[in-house]
Amino acid sequence: MTFTSSYGMQAAVLEKYAEPLAIEDVDRPSPAPDGVVAHVDACGVCRSDWHGWVGNWEWFDYKPPLGHVLGHEPSGTIIEVGTEVEMVAEGDHVAIPFNLACGRCHECRTGYENFCENHLGLGFQKGAPGAFAEEVPIPNADINAVKFPENVDPVEVAGMGCRYMTAYRGMAHRADVSRGEYVVYGLGGIGLSAVQIANALGGNVVGVDLMDEKLDLAAELGAVETVDASVVEDPAAAVEAITNGGAHVSLDALGIEETCRNAVRSLRPRGRRVQIGLTTHEQHSYNSLLTDLIVMNEFQVNGSSRLAPARYGEMFRLVEDDKIDPGAVVTDRIALDGVSDELEAMTEYRTVGIPVVDEFA
Repeated sequence: MTFTSSYGMQAAVLEKYAEPLAIEDVDRPSPAPDGVVAHVDACGVCRSDWHGWVGNWEWFDYKPPLGHVLGHEPSGTIIEVGTEVEMVAEGDHVAIPFNLACGRCHECRTGYENFCENHLGLGFQKGAPGAFAEEVPIPNADINAVKFPENVDPVEVAGMGCRYMTAYRGMAHRADVSRGEYVVYGLGGIGLSAVQIANALGGNVVGVDLMDEKLDLAAELGAVETVDASVVEDPAAAVEAITNGGAHVSLDALGIEETCRNAVRSLRPRGRRVQIGLTTHEQHSYNSLLTDLIVMNEFQVNGSSRLAPARYGEMFRLVEDDKIDPGAVVTDRIALDGVSDELEAMTEYRTVGIPVVDEFA
């Protein structure tokens, strides 16, 4: 089967912020000498796409320009290979991290490609057109095109492309969740992914959210308890009661001030707070900090951002060994022209789990 065409390809183009994406015929990409082109098999629709769609994040250069193709959670099949590429070949099935690394800077050479000094944000920055399209170019493919096992579903890999891999880094690397520890979250795509990952690591997960559907899914994914924040007067106090003194680890996956504060207040002394959720235009990068509470209880406050491509193998091994099931967090498979509806639903926090595009033409 061949995927190539000389007549262009379909893509979802950002023509105006917070307006439906335009489904247009655009030019097919060509590989750079060190790059490849992949046919997009699937691409998740993420709240980070929503931030780009509404025009957030200019304060750290992730506001996509108009005319840009969004989409940063793809899996794909390589269809063209640049002359300098050595590690991947035509026909390989690959995960494509959204933090496209250069492979040459200090951070890349010391194993932290997720902090590449020259990185490009796939689907967000000029020079890195996204994967809400039939095809996507991958620069520095020996770093940024990550082969995955044959028995792993490309749709599952797309679901892992931002939220799942970010949650994995947060739980496994930044919080270092241990057996028997209590963990608490909000339950969007990152939070639900983290429920499953922390459960696999031996944590006792308490899920906190406002929506019954998310709370029910969290229980299916391994949460031992859930807290409906729309019903209880003080979610942090409810967590403290359930955990007999507070959570060992709390994750804020949303980034609004209320969830940031409650994530800190939910902790027991010497607890670890992990921040993954980013702010909106109204907050413009800032949330208030419960400084005295952090100091008096010696809380650890950790940011968690992306996962180095070299560490993807850790997740894939857990999938192969049936320790985690990313497909359980994928709640909808949609066509390319359904992306705008998903983004609009995110404005009202109405999405559950991870929707994935798997029909592009």
